[in-house]
Amino acid sequence: MNSTLRIFGVVCLAVVVTVPSATAQSATLKGDLLSSWLAVKDTMLKLADAMPEDKFVYKPTAPEQTFGERLLHVADGNRIGMGMLGAKATPPVIDMRATRKADILKALAASYDFGAAVIQEQTDQSLVDTVRTLPFLGPTTRARVIWFELEHAWDIYGQLVVYLRLNGGVPPASQRP
Repeated sequence: MNSTLRIFGVVCLAVVVTVPSATAQSATLKGDLLSSWLAVKDTMLKLADAMPEDKFVYKPTAPEQTFGERLLHVADGNRIGMGMLGAKATPPVIDMRATRKADILKALAASYDFGAAVIQEQTDQSLVDTVRTLPFLGPTTRARVIWFELEHAWDIYGQLVVYLRLNGGVPPASQRP
Protein backbone atom coordinates (compact mmCIF):
# COMPACT_ATOMS: atom_id res chain seq x y z
CA MET A 1 0.00 0.00 0.00
CA ASN A 2 2.81 2.39 0.88
CA SER A 3 4.60 1.82 -2.44
CA THR A 4 1.36 2.42 -4.36
CA LEU A 5 0.83 5.68 -2.52
CA ARG A 6 4.44 6.67 -3.18
CA ILE A 7 4.12 5.91 -6.93
CA PHE A 8 0.87 7.90 -7.04
CA GLY A 9 2.63 10.85 -5.39
CA VAL A 10 5.53 10.72 -7.86
CA VAL A 11 3.12 10.62 -10.82
CA CYS A 12 1.15 13.58 -9.45
CA LEU A 13 4.35 15.54 -8.92
CA ALA A 14 5.50 14.76 -12.46
CA VAL A 15 2.19 16.00 -13.88
CA VAL A 16 2.31 19.22 -11.85
CA VAL A 17 5.90 19.93 -12.89
CA THR A 18 5.41 19.18 -16.60
CA VAL A 19 2.05 20.87 -17.20
CA PRO A 20 2.67 24.53 -18.08
CA SER A 21 0.87 26.99 -15.88
CA ALA A 22 -1.69 29.38 -17.29
CA THR A 23 0.34 32.34 -16.07
CA ALA A 24 3.40 31.21 -18.05
CA GLN A 25 1.49 31.71 -21.28
CA SER A 26 0.05 35.20 -21.06
CA ALA A 27 -1.78 36.79 -23.93
CA THR A 28 -0.48 39.86 -25.74
CA LEU A 29 -2.30 42.47 -27.77
CA LYS A 30 -0.01 41.81 -30.72
CA GLY A 31 -0.53 38.05 -30.46
CA ASP A 32 -4.30 38.37 -30.21
CA LEU A 33 -4.51 40.72 -33.20
CA LEU A 34 -2.24 38.51 -35.30
CA SER A 35 -4.28 35.43 -34.39
CA SER A 36 -7.53 37.16 -35.39
CA TRP A 37 -5.94 38.51 -38.59
CA LEU A 38 -4.78 35.05 -39.67
CA ALA A 39 -8.15 33.49 -38.80
CA VAL A 40 -9.98 36.02 -40.97
CA LYS A 41 -7.50 35.39 -43.79
CA ASP A 42 -8.18 31.66 -43.60
CA THR A 43 -11.96 32.13 -43.50
CA MET A 44 -12.03 34.64 -46.37
CA LEU A 45 -9.81 32.52 -48.60
CA LYS A 46 -11.87 29.38 -47.95
CA LEU A 47 -15.08 31.26 -48.73
CA ALA A 48 -13.59 32.73 -51.90
CA ASP A 49 -12.34 29.34 -53.00
CA ALA A 50 -15.81 27.83 -52.48
CA MET A 51 -17.28 30.04 -55.23
CA PRO A 52 -16.90 28.56 -58.72
CA GLU A 53 -14.72 30.58 -61.11
CA ASP A 54 -17.63 31.42 -63.42
CA LYS A 55 -19.54 32.95 -60.49
CA PHE A 56 -16.86 35.52 -59.61
CA VAL A 57 -18.78 37.89 -61.90
CA TYR A 58 -22.06 37.24 -60.08
CA LYS A 59 -23.87 40.07 -58.34
CA PRO A 60 -27.34 39.82 -56.79
CA THR A 61 -28.57 43.12 -58.25
CA ALA A 62 -27.25 45.45 -60.95
CA PRO A 63 -25.94 48.22 -58.64
CA GLU A 64 -23.93 45.84 -56.45
CA GLN A 65 -20.35 44.74 -56.98
CA THR A 66 -19.55 41.28 -58.25
CA PHE A 67 -18.31 38.56 -55.91
CA GLY A 68 -14.78 39.14 -57.22
CA GLU A 69 -15.03 42.90 -56.85
CA ARG A 70 -16.10 42.53 -53.20
CA LEU A 71 -13.02 40.37 -52.53
CA LEU A 72 -10.80 42.94 -54.22
CA HIS A 73 -12.45 45.62 -52.09
CA VAL A 74 -11.32 43.72 -48.97
CA ALA A 75 -7.82 43.26 -50.39
CA ASP A 76 -7.52 46.95 -51.22
CA GLY A 77 -8.92 47.95 -47.84
CA ASN A 78 -6.33 45.77 -46.12
CA ARG A 79 -3.59 47.37 -48.20
CA ILE A 80 -4.75 50.90 -47.46
CA GLY A 81 -5.61 50.46 -43.78
CA MET A 82 -2.55 48.47 -42.81
CA GLY A 83 -0.40 50.80 -44.91
CA MET A 84 -1.33 53.65 -42.56
CA LEU A 85 0.46 52.05 -39.63
CA GLY A 86 3.96 53.18 -40.58
CA ALA A 87 5.46 49.73 -41.02
CA LYS A 88 8.46 48.82 -43.18
CA ALA A 89 6.62 45.97 -44.94
CA THR A 90 5.96 46.63 -48.61
CA PRO A 91 2.27 46.76 -49.54
CA PRO A 92 1.14 44.52 -52.38
CA VAL A 93 0.02 45.86 -55.73
CA ILE A 94 -3.68 45.09 -56.12
CA ASP A 95 -5.11 44.94 -59.66
CA MET A 96 -8.61 46.21 -58.99
CA ARG A 97 -9.67 45.12 -62.49
CA ALA A 98 -8.71 41.47 -61.98
CA THR A 99 -11.49 39.03 -62.88
CA ARG A 100 -9.82 35.62 -62.77
CA LYS A 101 -10.39 33.67 -59.57
CA ALA A 102 -6.70 32.80 -59.20
CA ASP A 103 -5.65 36.44 -59.55
CA ILE A 104 -8.23 37.63 -57.02
CA LEU A 105 -7.31 34.92 -54.49
CA LYS A 106 -3.64 35.82 -54.94
CA ALA A 107 -4.37 39.52 -54.31
CA LEU A 108 -6.48 38.71 -51.26
CA ALA A 109 -3.81 36.43 -49.79
CA ALA A 110 -1.10 39.03 -50.48
CA SER A 111 -3.13 41.71 -48.68
CA TYR A 112 -3.44 39.47 -45.62
CA ASP A 113 0.25 38.54 -45.77
CA PHE A 114 1.07 42.26 -45.83
CA GLY A 115 -1.19 42.87 -42.85
CA ALA A 116 0.41 40.01 -40.93
CA ALA A 117 3.86 41.46 -41.66
CA VAL A 118 2.71 44.88 -40.41
CA ILE A 119 1.36 43.35 -37.20
CA GLN A 120 4.59 41.38 -36.73
CA GLU A 121 6.54 44.65 -36.78
CA GLN A 122 4.48 46.02 -33.89
CA THR A 123 4.87 45.74 -30.15
CA ASP A 124 2.08 45.90 -27.60
CA GLN A 125 3.21 49.48 -26.92
CA SER A 126 3.32 50.59 -30.57
CA LEU A 127 -0.18 49.17 -31.07
CA VAL A 128 -1.58 51.69 -28.59
CA ASP A 129 0.35 54.63 -30.05
CA THR A 130 -1.75 57.21 -31.90
CA VAL A 131 -1.58 57.42 -35.69
CA ARG A 132 -3.31 59.67 -38.19
CA THR A 133 -5.54 57.78 -40.59
CA LEU A 134 -8.51 58.36 -42.82
CA PRO A 135 -10.73 61.28 -41.75
CA PHE A 136 -13.57 59.02 -40.59
CA LEU A 137 -11.33 57.36 -38.00
CA GLY A 138 -9.41 60.47 -37.04
CA PRO A 139 -6.41 60.17 -34.74
CA THR A 140 -6.59 56.65 -33.32
CA THR A 141 -4.44 53.75 -32.17
CA ARG A 142 -2.83 51.24 -34.49
CA ALA A 143 -4.84 48.54 -32.75
CA ARG A 144 -8.10 50.29 -33.64
CA VAL A 145 -7.09 50.46 -37.30
CA ILE A 146 -6.45 46.71 -37.27
CA TRP A 147 -9.78 46.08 -35.53
CA PHE A 148 -11.46 48.27 -38.14
CA GLU A 149 -9.95 46.18 -40.95
CA LEU A 150 -11.04 42.97 -39.19
CA GLU A 151 -14.59 44.31 -38.78
CA HIS A 152 -14.62 45.43 -42.39
CA ALA A 153 -13.64 41.96 -43.59
CA TRP A 154 -16.32 40.29 -41.45
CA ASP A 155 -18.91 42.71 -42.87
CA ILE A 156 -17.96 41.80 -46.44
CA TYR A 157 -17.78 38.10 -45.46
CA GLY A 158 -21.46 38.29 -44.49
CA GLN A 159 -22.32 39.75 -47.88
CA LEU A 160 -20.26 37.12 -49.71
CA VAL A 161 -21.96 34.30 -47.81
CA VAL A 162 -25.23 35.51 -49.34
CA TYR A 163 -23.66 35.63 -52.82
CA LEU A 164 -22.40 32.07 -52.38
CA ARG A 165 -25.72 30.74 -51.04
CA LEU A 166 -27.65 32.40 -53.87
CA ASN A 167 -25.50 30.29 -56.18
CA GLY A 168 -26.19 27.04 -54.35
CA GLY A 169 -22.98 27.04 -52.32
CA VAL A 170 -22.51 26.45 -48.61
CA PRO A 171 -19.83 28.49 -46.83
CA PRO A 172 -17.01 26.28 -45.56
CA ALA A 173 -17.62 27.51 -42.00
CA SER A 174 -21.21 26.19 -42.23
CA GLN A 175 -20.39 22.79 -43.70
CA ARG A 176 -20.70 19.73 -41.56
CA PRO A 177 -17.63 17.54 -41.21
